[in-house]
Amino acid sequence: MGEVKKEDILDILAGYDKSEITIATLGSHTSLHILQGAKEEGFRTAIVCEKGREVPYDIVNEDVQQQLRDMNAIVVPHGSFVAYAGLDNVEDKFNVPMFGNRDVLRWEAERDKERALLVEGDVRIPFKYNDPSEIDRPVMVKFPGARGGRGYFVASSPEEFDAKIDAMKARGWLDDSDVEAAHIEEYVSGCNYCIHYFYSALDDKVELMGMDTRYESSIDGFVRMPAKDQLDIDLSPSYVVTGNHPAVIRESLLPQVFDIADKLTESAKKLVAPGLNGPFCMQTLVNDNLEVICFEISARTDGGTNTFMDGSPYSYLTYGKPMSMGRRIALEIKNGIERDELEKIIT
Repeated sequence: MGEVKKEDILDILAGYDKSEITIATLGSHTSLHILQGAKEEGFRTAIVCEKGREVPYDIVNEDVQQQLRDMNAIVVPHGSFVAYAGLDNVEDKFNVPMFGNRDVLRWEAERDKERALLVEGDVRIPFKYNDPSEIDRPVMVKFPGARGGRGYFVASSPEEFDAKIDAMKARGWLDDSDVEAAHIEEYVSGCNYCIHYFYSALDDKVELMGMDTRYESSIDGFVRMPAKDQLDIDLSPSYVVTGNHPAVIRESLLPQVFDIADKLTESAKKLVAPGLNGPFCMQTLVNDNLEVICFEISARTDGGTNTFMDGSPYSYLTYGKPMSMGRRIALEIKNGIERDELEKIIT
């Protein structure tokens, strides 16, 4: 951790009234099922937002932090939390107990660190190009941070890469620092499955919670056009996530689904202890050889968990009752309190 010391957070947690814990988060992303799940498990809840506006407060503001501490709050991070608060602020200035491992958030945000987790775990991943001049086949170009696919594009040559970069910069989507940090990997043709897991640090167990696929603009609109019209228009499709829909994978692929999660959790324990504590997502493609290939991870609750606010087929198989990711987080916190092991799951 940065300037925020784990021992200081644990001191704050030790002063909490454990019978009056509040589960809190930022009013965006996956906040609806996080708070609904907390209520279902009997917790008080709080949401941080600006009255009358959709733009959240600066959650690292000291007055806001004090209010959260006064209500014995445990904050659940999600993609918008990191984006609005800023990763440096979360690491250095946010002195409120958080669910999960706050150190791992940087490992999902920085492509080289993210890739190191997957390489260490020997998870099948796309080939990476170190320089645009090396492009010799279709590639996917990505940029750092939780952008929801904004600015991602496909290119097949160095010249196409340069042209699309210039077009993105002209639209104000990129700056020079983004271009320097561009991640270029082989384009894998396959079906997309975003697989949501929960790792229980209390029980040392990975659970499969649900799956989704994404609606992406403008690529989804583009591919609905007849082929002749696609060739006639001057459009460079983008991959901005606009929504999600639930999915299930063929049952014979489930051993791979569990295997890649086990590998990732073990590598995270080694590289960024205590590892993937709580929800995480592996964004994958399944090719026609039936290989599950992971191209990205989220080291906290992912937006696709909104597709199973009342549970998924997979969480039903485990629990036999509605179990959203939000409720599973709350259940882990409840178990931590009951076992007097809350410090294992809080940073």
